[in-house]
Amino acid sequence: MSNEQVRILWADDEIDLLKPHILFLENKGYEVKAVNSGVEAVEAFDEEIFDILFLDENMPGLSGLEVLARVKNKRPNVPVIMITKSEEESIMEDAIGSKISDYLIKPVNPNQILLSLKKNLDSKRLVSEKTTSGYQQEFREIGMRLNDPLDWEEWTDLYGQIAKWDIELQKSGDPSMQEILSMQKDEANVQFSKFIQDNYLDWLNGAESRPEMSHTVFKNWIAPELKEGKPTFLIVIDNLRIDQWHMIKDIIGEDFRIDEERTYYSILPTATQYARNALFSGLLPNEIRKRHPELWVDEEEEGGKNNHEEAMMVEQLKRLGKNMKHSYSKITNLNFGKKVSENLHTLAGNDLNAIVYNFVDMLSHARTEMEVIRELADDEAAYRSLTLSWFEHSTLREIMQGIRDMGAKMIITTDHGTVHVKHPIKVVGDRNTNTNLRYKTGRNLNYKAKEVFEVINPDDAFLPRTNVSSRYIFAKNTDFFAYPNNYNYYVKYYRDTFQHGGISLEEVVIPFAICTPK
Repeated sequence: MSNEQVRILWADDEIDLLKPHILFLENKGYEVKAVNSGVEAVEAFDEEIFDILFLDENMPGLSGLEVLARVKNKRPNVPVIMITKSEEESIMEDAIGSKISDYLIKPVNPNQILLSLKKNLDSKRLVSEKTTSGYQQEFREIGMRLNDPLDWEEWTDLYGQIAKWDIELQKSGDPSMQEILSMQKDEANVQFSKFIQDNYLDWLNGAESRPEMSHTVFKNWIAPELKEGKPTFLIVIDNLRIDQWHMIKDIIGEDFRIDEERTYYSILPTATQYARNALFSGLLPNEIRKRHPELWVDEEEEGGKNNHEEAMMVEQLKRLGKNMKHSYSKITNLNFGKKVSENLHTLAGNDLNAIVYNFVDMLSHARTEMEVIRELADDEAAYRSLTLSWFEHSTLREIMQGIRDMGAKMIITTDHGTVHVKHPIKVVGDRNTNTNLRYKTGRNLNYKAKEVFEVINPDDAFLPRTNVSSRYIFAKNTDFFAYPNNYNYYVKYYRDTFQHGGISLEEVVIPFAICTPK
């Protein structure tokens, strides 16, 4: 908004003394209407449109706070700057509680007034310009890094950089810059998928330099935080991406100090059956199947694939020599979430309390299946925003506040992320082929090898094989698998949905945080 467009109403019973300030603003191009009472201020607001109000707190007749209440009742979004001689805390609190935009104490100088105007009327534009300028400076650096042979730590840093700009440019409201970043993120995923293809099997088979992964994170990062006699809560928010973590962590920060933030890599497939079972067991999928066949459910078998996480966690604690009192809760609906929140005090005597919260996973699936959710989360920004809105009012936040009140340590992580899919790839499989859109396993798969990451021998990736000729294929970047039958229908149905199971920065590189109560 240019200065010439801005209309200011200034109400003060000593308005004549403020003429130099008014002239200063008029010389800057602002239009100022001056009145010397609260009654005149209310009447002026009834008759004219103003962009901002400067309001003296202590006026005869209608006080500043009374005028503020009436103005906000008529036009709640108009910024109001309260000006007063008083430094009494109670007056400041009353004004702030009445939703003023700024608070200045007399005597004020013209630059204070100008700064307040800029802050309240131009801040969005100024922040947008600064953000756009900042990304433009880093755009070339990110592009150059994408041409370098990055290691896993450098990929982690680069994705953090991209996720930060994704959120910042969303706030700036600059669609052209958001489109450029989206293209750069797609390019990053192309290069990251090549990196995973070149290194993933080596990591699983003993490479010296490798990231923390699903099957090692409990032993190396979670177990060292556990102390007998001191409750620790492990919160696993299924399907939580790095950008979604950044959206909710400020709210968590109101109740907790976030002592450490780390990232680890999900195993493949980046799907709950594999990645979360690996997290709780400390084993890779084929190792679970061999050591604990009673705890593993194959793809083609009936029944839930994650019904034995507590048993897997207990077995891992035993292997690590952690003979600890524990609990395990899986929250898949609102009512059970409330039940856990209400009974949280009963968990205070445990050394480890694991809570799996499935909402973000349910959201991504609902985003595919429910038209109303498709409309509410039709792109990355909306998906993040919906996650934030849910978390602010969720039972998960209530549970976290109960953990704070208990004075307990809290570890937050996830099992995998999710990616916004755009490009279909044809694949043919028999009736025993699994239905996931980002990975397939079976014996009669037909596909173009260059379009996927294929694992011909599942043993190389520590994945179960259900028969001699079973293999796995993984979608890369923002691709998804579609069958030739009813191809156009399924492509239209699944394009622009959020899926997981394959290879992308969003699915593989995931958050981990250690928090202590404030």
